[in-house]
Amino acid sequence: MNFLRSLVQKFTGKPVDWDELEESLIRADLGVPMSLRIVEALQQRAATQAITANDVAEVARDEIARVLPIAPPPIRPLPTGPKVILVVGVNGTGKTTSTAKLAHYFKKRRHSVLLAAADTFRAAAIEQLGVWADRIGVEMIKSQYNADPAALCYDAYQAADRQDIEFLLCDTAGRLHTKSNLMAELDKVKRSIAKHEPKAPHETLLVVDATTGSNALSQAKEFHQSVGLTGLIVTKLDGSGKGGVVIAIQNELGIPTRFVGTGEKLEDLAPFDGREFIAKMV
Repeated sequence: MNFLRSLVQKFTGKPVDWDELEESLIRADLGVPMSLRIVEALQQRAATQAITANDVAEVARDEIARVLPIAPPPIRPLPTGPKVILVVGVNGTGKTTSTAKLAHYFKKRRHSVLLAAADTFRAAAIEQLGVWADRIGVEMIKSQYNADPAALCYDAYQAADRQDIEFLLCDTAGRLHTKSNLMAELDKVKRSIAKHEPKAPHETLLVVDATTGSNALSQAKEFHQSVGLTGLIVTKLDGSGKGGVVIAIQNELGIPTRFVGTGEKLEDLAPFDGREFIAKMV
């Protein structure tokens, strides 16, 4: 995510071409509204002084800093009852692995965790989460292949409540955000959990792959409209120049990035840090 450096290189020693700048910002997956906001801020400065390549980087950094929260609110346990976290996303984003990493993250901080293998459409996903659960040392609630995920999550809440578990993490099936019947099924999962606790799920986290660029924004829009997102888990952020989508989703939808995945190991999950993210852009 060092697009500011490439902007400086592109416009050093020559006048800023506004159309070219706007195109460069959009290509960095900042989204059209954010890109226009940066261009307009630069044009205001250009009314009183000549714009240099360093001005481009400075203004872009300042505008991004105004949008991104420095640190997301921490996810804390509830005074009573399990805090339910629904993990959603399209296929191939690393959703099941991210769920396991989140369980490991909480357990390292001495919280009790229960996993629910609600991706009942893929036997491999149930097995994969089971392997992670054994490795982390937490219990997992599972059902038969093709079982009703809403019923599974309902049962998992009962188990978590009975055992005084602090966090219930539900790994749902990957689904295309354009398939309305699959999105409706997610809503059914939410309704089933809410029968136990009206405010549950307390967090609904969308796992997005940073390398998919602007497509991640489309995914976030559809999932947010269907189930109401409270945050993102962004995977493959360190190995990609496509981190701009984090800014676009925050700016256009108000959905903060809560965690970033930086590798394949259980430990490779960290709370999002806005300052660090902006520092890596140069």
